[in-house]
Amino acid sequence: MTYRIERDSMGEIRVEADKFWGAQTQRSLENFRIGTEKMPPEVIRAFAGLKKAAALTNLELGNLEQQIASAIVQACDEILQGRWDDQFPLAVWQTGSGTQTNMNVNEVIANRANQILEENAGQIVKDNTDQIFTGSGNHLVVDGTDHSPAKKRVHPNDHVNMGQSSNDTFPTAMHMAAVLETEQRLFPAIEKLSSTFRRLSNEYEDVIKVGRTHLQDAVPISFGQEISGWLSMLTHAEQMIRANLEHLRELAIGGTAVGTGLNTHLQFGEKVAERISEFTGSRFVTAQNKFHALTSLDGMVAFHGALKALAADLFKIANDVRWLASGPRSGIGEIKIPENEPGSSIMPGKVNPTQCEALTMVCCQVMANDTAVGIAASQGNFQLNVFLPVTVYNVLQSIRLLSDGMVSFNDNCAAGIRPNRDKIKQNLERSLMLVTALSPRIGYDNAAAVAKKAYEEGITLKEAAVRLGLLTESEFDQLVDPAIMV
Repeated sequence: MTYRIERDSMGEIRVEADKFWGAQTQRSLENFRIGTEKMPPEVIRAFAGLKKAAALTNLELGNLEQQIASAIVQACDEILQGRWDDQFPLAVWQTGSGTQTNMNVNEVIANRANQILEENAGQIVKDNTDQIFTGSGNHLVVDGTDHSPAKKRVHPNDHVNMGQSSNDTFPTAMHMAAVLETEQRLFPAIEKLSSTFRRLSNEYEDVIKVGRTHLQDAVPISFGQEISGWLSMLTHAEQMIRANLEHLRELAIGGTAVGTGLNTHLQFGEKVAERISEFTGSRFVTAQNKFHALTSLDGMVAFHGALKALAADLFKIANDVRWLASGPRSGIGEIKIPENEPGSSIMPGKVNPTQCEALTMVCCQVMANDTAVGIAASQGNFQLNVFLPVTVYNVLQSIRLLSDGMVSFNDNCAAGIRPNRDKIKQNLERSLMLVTALSPRIGYDNAAAVAKKAYEEGITLKEAAVRLGLLTESEFDQLVDPAIMV
């Protein structure tokens, strides 16, 4: 293994020569060997967009020279394209401000920018494996020999992090990642499932079935009406998510260390937010109060609460589907769902509602994540919250799981839902709650007596009403029409 020597304020440290990261990333990598959870790539991409906007803003403000700014922008674009994904190895479980991830991004951008400048100048240093080595440190050691390239022009702190602090960049990247993932993944997934429910609701509006409350028979409902309830859940959940997403459009950038904006231009935050909006096609603004933006995660809490509301609705929908599809002979069995795979290693022919099970497990995880986000948000001490990485990890996981879960459920289950018309008709005809239609004519107590007699004697409601002398058969038929009851 070939290494180079990197230096930071704490001294020297060895870094594998083919890595773009520097000393601070290496220290974090060695000091936080905790778990398998890595900083989400969505955060890294958000950081790259932020650093690109910062470089162009500093260029505009006259603080950064053209060549350095251009090299930084090119390095950021390459990260946004996924070219250097393997250069961001840090664990979620690190410093609570996310400083080490900010520096990981700064170091990778700086070292790649230096390489770009060297490439442009024709000054590339290679070893006998034809790998290119660069660094913000002073030494490149190959087989014990110093092969140090020319002095680096781009510094991770002085240039890439110019006018910034981890304390305002990490909250900014968090908000960017959450907004962009929601718009690009979650909303399309909601619309896909909504479209299916819209189609099914219209297609089966004439299928009259038993309604159920308290897991007991209730008055009739059309299958289309039942599905319209599922559709409305998704519509309302999306509205709540959109409303709370507005809080995440406010960016902390420009606040630097404690919210005062020390060491940055007064217009820096506003200009960076404008450029981020331009790059992403999504609206972002600078937070009016940077002290709030650095220390509070209330926007994340409210936003994730809306995600939890969506999870609660999806849990209910998936449960409805598996109840209605239960059986096929000993359950409700009123709908048929796609049979995707064998359901048992011992019972031949068994098929289970696996998509419902997967989606409800997703919902459990999202609800658990909400607890973590809420607790983390309560830990804002003085000028900074120090539970940022765990917060963004859980928020992004919830967005990802809900998006993927809805698409999987839609494609492999919901789109193939079909009513079992024979079973629906059978259950409807046997329902005692059709007696509700008699109450306006014979009164609540008499209607209850009809239902009780029919149940105890195992006869139909019509037979019970006639035997009790409350109605004739023709009168019963006129009053009890399920199609009119819905």
